[in-house]
Amino acid sequence: MKGAPLESRVDSQTLTRQARLPLAEAARGRRWLPLLTIIALFFLWGMANNLNDVLVAQFKKVFTLNDLQAGLVQSAFYLGYFLLALPAGLFMRRYGYKNAVVCGLLFYGLGALLFWPAASQRSYGFFLFALFVIASGLAFLETSANPFVTVLGPAETATRRLNLAQAFNPLGSIAGVWIGQRFIFSGIEHTPAELAAMSPAARSAYLMLEATSVQVPYLVIGLGVLAWAVLILSTRFPDVSVVAAEAEAMPAPAGAIGRLLRDGSFRFALLAQFFYVGAQVGVWSYMIRYVQAALPGTPYRQAANYLFYCLACFMAGRFAGAVLMRWVRVERLLAWFAAVNIALALVAVCWSGQIGAWALVACSFFMSVMYPTIFALGVKGRDDGERKLASAMLVMTIIGGAAVTAALGAVSDGFGIARAMAVPALCFVVVWLFARHHAGRPRLAGA
Repeated sequence: MKGAPLESRVDSQTLTRQARLPLAEAARGRRWLPLLTIIALFFLWGMANNLNDVLVAQFKKVFTLNDLQAGLVQSAFYLGYFLLALPAGLFMRRYGYKNAVVCGLLFYGLGALLFWPAASQRSYGFFLFALFVIASGLAFLETSANPFVTVLGPAETATRRLNLAQAFNPLGSIAGVWIGQRFIFSGIEHTPAELAAMSPAARSAYLMLEATSVQVPYLVIGLGVLAWAVLILSTRFPDVSVVAAEAEAMPAPAGAIGRLLRDGSFRFALLAQFFYVGAQVGVWSYMIRYVQAALPGTPYRQAANYLFYCLACFMAGRFAGAVLMRWVRVERLLAWFAAVNIALALVAVCWSGQIGAWALVACSFFMSVMYPTIFALGVKGRDDGERKLASAMLVMTIIGGAAVTAALGAVSDGFGIARAMAVPALCFVVVWLFARHHAGRPRLAGA
């Protein structure tokens, strides 16, 4: 830690090693239940994130929205991440991992339960508020789980370990799309002309039916998440008694944040994560829209199959990336994958139709390693106090999902959905530049 006295650095390192001992003990199988609950968190937030891709299409139908307005689903969602990530990091720093997780699950469960009254009122604004509450909870979960995985073992394998843990995230994503396709999409679709020909009462009844289709799925999710919070509360976690002493040894949050923001490489990590998340959320949010425009006459349920293909590729890429990192430097692999995605996004711009749709599907394979790799490169080489705050700040960059998705929607409204895929292409250029920046730096522990 730059600028800290030697004895302070030694004390902080000693405390960190002491904190790792019980965690390593758990990893050897003596306490498997805490590890299972951590893995489940990756599944749970993957499910919530990709249900949004279904909601974008569903709300566009229910509330008769243009692409920019429908994209507000993601804007409200990722605004919650942005506003709550840093408070989540400070909360975790003060009260520990377990309490931060429980707090996040309570927010998540409450937001899911709010879908019931939002649907009953058929209020788009109420839905957006419920999504904001869910995302606030996910900010706590992601801020807690990601740095925990990076210290759960040797520092030199932190990036590979985080990629492996994140490989379980797409399973939740696939579950979210399946829930949306099976229980939210009704299969009943009317053209604007058919809706205009309906009586006001019939049209209102149809739109209410479509709005209330989200009630039961989100009720079940909310109750399940709250039950998981109870399970965690009743689970004995590895001893974290050193947390309070460690917090006292850490520098003040304001000083640590200042040091992080003065670090050019960390600022670049924030920028790269902002644009990566924007690209991923933008591509997946408008995947159904792109398929329906490129392949006219494709119904919502059939178009949603392409989201399944995206997530299958994403999951395969996570496992493949974890394997490749045994032989290829993570920075180099990140650069290769970003370069491929620049090309694939441009294919989607220039050749809409089956070729463009499958190019976007293929993007998901190469996006798979980007989030955990940028994250691990951003926090590597830092003490535990800085790592927690750096984690929170990196989670804040998920606001890119709101900003870039809104920009993509605006370009789509003005120039068409195919040309709008130039927006994620530009985002992948930023990720490529970040990877090239790190490829030219000396290799440090944690890569």
